[in-house]
Amino acid sequence: MGLLDDIAALAKLAAASIDDVGAATGRATAKAAGVVVDDTAVTPQYLRSVAAQRELPIVRKIAIGSIRNKLVFILPVALLLSQFLPWLLPIVLMVGGTYLAYEGAEKIWHKVSGHHDAEVPATEVSPEAEQKMVAGAIRTDLILSAEIMVIALDEVADESFWSRLAILAVVAVVITAIVYGVVAAIVKMDDVGLRLAERDSGFAQRVGRGLVKAMPRVLAVISVVGTVAMLWVGGHILLVNLGADGTGWIPAPYEWVHHLEVAIHDATGALGGTLGWLFNTFCSAVVGLVVGALVVLVMHLLPKRRTAQDAPAAH
Repeated sequence: MGLLDDIAALAKLAAASIDDVGAATGRATAKAAGVVVDDTAVTPQYLRSVAAQRELPIVRKIAIGSIRNKLVFILPVALLLSQFLPWLLPIVLMVGGTYLAYEGAEKIWHKVSGHHDAEVPATEVSPEAEQKMVAGAIRTDLILSAEIMVIALDEVADESFWSRLAILAVVAVVITAIVYGVVAAIVKMDDVGLRLAERDSGFAQRVGRGLVKAMPRVLAVISVVGTVAMLWVGGHILLVNLGADGTGWIPAPYEWVHHLEVAIHDATGALGGTLGWLFNTFCSAVVGLVVGALVVLVMHLLPKRRTAQDAPAAH
């Protein structure tokens, strides 16, 4: 009976620990929800020129790469850095934020300059192009996943090491399932529309034709949202982490942004929360655009200028 009492006590302790992990996982997931939305918006733009039969296999490959990013690379590195080198986390995040800002600004540059890639028919995407597409999506996911995991880590920073490990592992699996489940639903919606259009019901046919007509516009909007999201998230990472080392030798511009956000919130009544959030998001997007444009300038325009200057001498 004493042994059974001990087992019952251990079972209650384990159940309480599971409840604590579950509650902390919920808090961490909710805190990272903004970046989850961005991740969901960014991914479908990689599938715009893919044949229908390859869409779900590619989403599956990206999802596997995403869960590998989170569990194999980001989780151990984030835990070790938070345990032994916490001052390095903001620097790592700022490198990732700069990359995201560059990706967004480069897409805008291609659109404005007319140097964007030609639209490839869906049936002509080669295995090499598909592999490159998946690799690009996984690279972008790495940055967004790092932001998600670090936000979640910050929310449970007071937990023990092993609790943090369990919580972040659950967050990684749950968020990956949500993001790529939604992405799969988005990219297959036109196929659902075609199936509905072939049914005998007039209502089903109208809904199906409406879905088929709407999905190209939806994907175009998602592409724009994905570009803005890259600038927004990249700029937000830079704003939040610049000066986060606590040494005081770098100013912390996010304090100014946050101060004005609170002032807008307090001054505008019922719409205060929304208007404050929009102001914060606008500032983040502007920072992302400026930093991304500078990187685009360095990566694209300066090498071309140098080549043009060297060409006469070579001739």
